[in-house]
Amino acid sequence: MKTIPIDMMLSLLIAVLVLLGGKFLQSKIKFLQRFFIPAPVIGGTIFSIFTATAYYCKWFEFQFDNSTENLFMVAFFTTIGFSASLKFLKRGGKLVFLFLICAVGLVICQDVVGVGLALALRQSPLIGLLTASIPMTGGHGTAAAFGAQIAKEFGLPSAPEIGIAAATFGLIAGSVIGGPVGKKLLTKYHLKLSPEEIKKAREDAREAAGEDWHSTEEEMNITETGIFNAVAIISIAIGIGQIVSMGVKATGIIVPGYIGAMLVAAIIRNITDHWGKFKLSFNELQVIGGISLELFLAMALMEMKLWLLSSLALPMMIMLAGQVVLMIFYAYFITFRIMGRDYDAAVISCGHCGFGLGATPNAVANMEAFTEKNYPSPTSFFVLPLVGALFIDFMNSAVITVFLGIIKATSK
Repeated sequence: MKTIPIDMMLSLLIAVLVLLGGKFLQSKIKFLQRFFIPAPVIGGTIFSIFTATAYYCKWFEFQFDNSTENLFMVAFFTTIGFSASLKFLKRGGKLVFLFLICAVGLVICQDVVGVGLALALRQSPLIGLLTASIPMTGGHGTAAAFGAQIAKEFGLPSAPEIGIAAATFGLIAGSVIGGPVGKKLLTKYHLKLSPEEIKKAREDAREAAGEDWHSTEEEMNITETGIFNAVAIISIAIGIGQIVSMGVKATGIIVPGYIGAMLVAAIIRNITDHWGKFKLSFNELQVIGGISLELFLAMALMEMKLWLLSSLALPMMIMLAGQVVLMIFYAYFITFRIMGRDYDAAVISCGHCGFGLGATPNAVANMEAFTEKNYPSPTSFFVLPLVGALFIDFMNSAVITVFLGIIKATSK
């Protein structure tokens, strides 16, 4: 079978076409609108089905250059960092702590369910762990990192492939179930807002993004100077953040590559808030962040190798299905209640499905699709990305390490 290399430029072209196709189908198919399925998920999944067909028919296999994908991912999280104002943190500090508890609780439940199902199905507990919080809450990066560690230390050579395949499954599942969970909560608990509450929600959204935030593109007053300033400050944050990330990795701690840039962006935001002599281009940062998110998701989904899922044995498919059921029940019955049983809690529950099974960008895409059809929820867009991007990776790694230690001790 022929392998076709796709360089950076062609990867970007395909991603744009995939995204445009997803937006077109989203505008035409009511089912996709009803369940808030993000456009990148629509287009990316269809394209990945096409590449899987080509693989099975032994026609060709694409080999993408994902350097642009990584750039868009880091750029998106950097813009999220610029929204982390301490003034707004004081308002949502309690919710950040509560959601961190929810997220860590899910990690523990995922690993208990994964290992438990593996043992019930007479499989290695390592396979159960590789279908649990490693790929689900952790995503592809954690799956690759811990997969390599398990392959080396536990003698399971297929561990990286199992983890990445499970992460691919979770990426789709988390994007699909988020909208329906949020919609069910919205209708069952009658979370429609009053006109006064909607007005306040929009005012909070303006404050969260910065004083120049506006609700429509026509009011944004985007300028060339503003775009340049936004690109410049994002580039500075990414560059310094890369140095920070290298320093953290040198200590042996495994963290996503975007953590450094996001931390630096948050520091810059709060310095400018306190200093007051330099003004960030909030409108332009918002636009660049939104575009980066859509392109990153489109590229990540179109590169999925769906044939890896078909290679999984029936027990592994049962384990993955168990994780989806766990996520639905956890978001619906636990996350929603702990976060306050209100509209913001429904939005966070919708997003929790995204990064509880996939990644934080999926969570944000779930929430954007949900709030676009309903009302703004600035608290949700601050709380969930902060926990998903800054805290949960550290906590997840700690929990995984504990489980691996237990498995290693009991296998002797």
